Amino acid sequence: MEEAMLWEPLKNKKVQCYLCARRCIIDESQRGFCAVRENRRGKLYTLVFGKLTAVNVDPIEKKPFFHYYPGSKALSVATVGCNFRCDFCCNAALSQSTKIIGENYTPEQIVQLANEKGCKVIAYTYNEPTMQFEFAYKTGKLAHRYNIKNVFVTNGYMTEDAVKKISRILDAAVVDVKASLDPEFYLKHMGVPDVNPIYDCILQMKKQRIFLEITNLIVPQIGDDIERASQLTEWIVNELGADVPYHVLRFSPDYKLLQLPPTPVSTLERHIDTARRSGLRYVYIGNVWGHDNENTYCFNCGKLLIKRHGFFVEEINLVNNRCPACGFRINVVIE
Repeated sequence: MEEAMLWEPLKNKKVQCYLCARRCIIDESQRGFCAVRENRRGKLYTLVFGKLTAVNVDPIEKKPFFHYYPGSKALSVATVGCNFRCDFCCNAALSQSTKIIGENYTPEQIVQLANEKGCKVIAYTYNEPTMQFEFAYKTGKLAHRYNIKNVFVTNGYMTEDAVKKISRILDAAVVDVKASLDPEFYLKHMGVPDVNPIYDCILQMKKQRIFLEITNLIVPQIGDDIERASQLTEWIVNELGADVPYHVLRFSPDYKLLQLPPTPVSTLERHIDTARRSGLRYVYIGNVWGHDNENTYCFNCGKLLIKRHGFFVEEINLVNNRCPACGFRINVVIE
């Protein structure tokens, strides 16, 4: 058991956690909303330090990172717990578990395993990575000594203090938003009372120079409003820049939302067109293998630069991060 980061003591042995925007006030012997941080005698502890429920080698495109180390392998690690309650979570067995399970690993073992497997990246993923904040921080510091990068796939609910702290070791992040950050959807289907901290977190990540990609899960019938999507993509262009990779993801029925169908491809394509009209240069479709919008094209001349099929890169045509045909600079980090 490890003492948690980012908390402060209060009166009567209560503590306040400020890892995420919920900022839970936790009574003695109780856990926070995430169920993985516990107040023991007036101190906050993480219950999942090194308690990993998954340790897998994935293509980095599975995260999905399309512009950060494309074609490379990532060692993906996860724990239990989450600060959201999504009705449609595809990893609910991990994220919604209140039972602390997993195999014990040290940061040294994870870095060694990444080296052995030829992984240039460690991805904290599957469940919300801030649940393993302390383990990620210590593992990430060690990983940097071996020139291994660290990435989060996150819901973006970290506080400003958390982003500043983790930015010392965090190289890139996919911020995974749903239903174009519709506040009503987040409240009803995800148990999130306020989406504004997500915008704040993204802006703080940009300030800390963390490489960003954004995904948007389009949920048919209840989370596919095109006007709201347009507001989101315009915000991305205005606040982050036109070069931020943006992924329009297909919903598949899962967990408590089994009654909904998969998102029609035509709906995803309308969202892609809307994102491009907003000014975004690199817009992708997710969970539709073989679609042309899986590929990266030069914004300037249209040349095919990175050819993909699902999670797998088939071809990379870049010269020093530039289009070989016209020399246009692409917002991409190559291994």
